[in-house]
Amino acid sequence: MASYRSITWMGDRLRLLDQRRLPAEVQYVDLATCAEVAGAIRDMAVRGAPAIGAAAAYGLALAARTAPGGSPEAALAAVEEGASLLKAARPTAVNLAWAVERVLSRARERPWPSAAALAAAVEQEATAIAQEDVDTNRAIGRHGLALVPEGARIVHHCNTGSLATVDYGTALGVIRAAHEAGRNVHVYVDETRPRLQGARLTTWELAQLGVPHALIADGAAAHIMRTQGVDLCLVGCDRVAANGDVANKIGTYALALAAAAHGVPFYVAAPTSTIDLTTPTGDAIPIEERDPGEVLYVGETAIAPAGTKVRNPAFDVTPARYVTAIITEFGVVRPPYEEGLARIIDLARAARSQGGVR
Repeated sequence: MASYRSITWMGDRLRLLDQRRLPAEVQYVDLATCAEVAGAIRDMAVRGAPAIGAAAAYGLALAARTAPGGSPEAALAAVEEGASLLKAARPTAVNLAWAVERVLSRARERPWPSAAALAAAVEQEATAIAQEDVDTNRAIGRHGLALVPEGARIVHHCNTGSLATVDYGTALGVIRAAHEAGRNVHVYVDETRPRLQGARLTTWELAQLGVPHALIADGAAAHIMRTQGVDLCLVGCDRVAANGDVANKIGTYALALAAAAHGVPFYVAAPTSTIDLTTPTGDAIPIEERDPGEVLYVGETAIAPAGTKVRNPAFDVTPARYVTAIITEFGVVRPPYEEGLARIIDLARAARSQGGVR
């Protein structure tokens, strides 16, 4: 396990490692209300699909704990109100809605004898989601390890490690597993404009783990592939459509195109909670548009003339034809994705009914 943790439940509050301040300082923030959790998700104090799902689940635990009125009906109403607030915070990552709906189902499953009983059940479900994320990520690392050759040169986009999850990581979890297995990997880290999650967060995590790496500009990946050689690309995702189209941080699509042009395998690490079989293709995935200031400024420094118009999509969709395989906690899925993803979801449901990840 990493010596840092993105999310920690303190019993009466949620403690987050504030990712807006990395790498300059390691600072934690304590959140006491559901509204504060929604704000932290929206402002990206916590980010990464699995991490915001777990944070949202604990946000509902806070909603139940702090509900006015003292009755189970009032507590349920507070949880339902909190669910709407949280789901609106960031619409693209399906984990957020998935975790919220899972906790809601627990809260609604039967009449509770007291508000305290309902709050305890909601907290228990949130804790289960958080622990399952750790187990899931370690399983993804184990399955992905078979795809990483000795001495592999890897391009990674955005941040998918312990900071983006409850612990261990998805795509970075595969890299971590390869490093721990002595595969002597080297990682080219996309800076990931405009919020620089690669430059600020992934390099920080790799340094903590002792994984050799070099930071590159987003536009340098194709050049690195042609001149230095790359063995594979590894990215995470925020949603996988039923046909295998993948929504991930903006710039992922361009990386996939470069990989296809150079014959480099392009792998996506995806917990089954990010697979959305109700979304037929990537065209149906909502793409979050964020504040133009993220593009117009680096820190507090303006980098474009005043009045410059901006488009700032936070995500893009990589068509399934550019995805070599999808690594899940239940195995590696290859095309045709419609069949493989449906099969892996069946495995996930069966495992959940029996108590968790195998």
